Amino acid sequence: MSPESLKGYLDRMYQAAAEVSQFVEGMDKDAFLKDVVKQRAVGMNLLMVEEVATRVMEAYPEFVEEHSDLPWREIRGMRNRIAHGYFAIDLGIVWDTAKQAVPDLLEKLYVIRHWQAEGE
Repeated sequence: MSPESLKGYLDRMYQAAAEVSQFVEGMDKDAFLKDVVKQRAVGMNLLMVEEVATRVMEAYPEFVEEHSDLPWREIRGMRNRIAHGYFAIDLGIVWDTAKQAVPDLLEKLYVIRHWQAEGE
């Protein structure tokens, strides 16, 4: 398998994060905590964001250093908690991540993706 381009990785991160936001749009925390399907959908997309972030960290360390405003290590840490926590996942943290961290991540990725597209 050939390595994916940085742009491809950033596009994948953005798409998965955007889907997280779509899944929780218009929901409150109580509704999320009662909806196993939404929990799994959000959790899976967070895993995808986090997996891609890990790949970017490994393949493009200079890019990660240049864009240290993105919480690369925290993203990877969340992936490990979700992937290896199974039934011990704190859904409150997943909710907070979806509602607070993901919108910030989307904003930063949007700027970076457009900056990269312009060749800066």
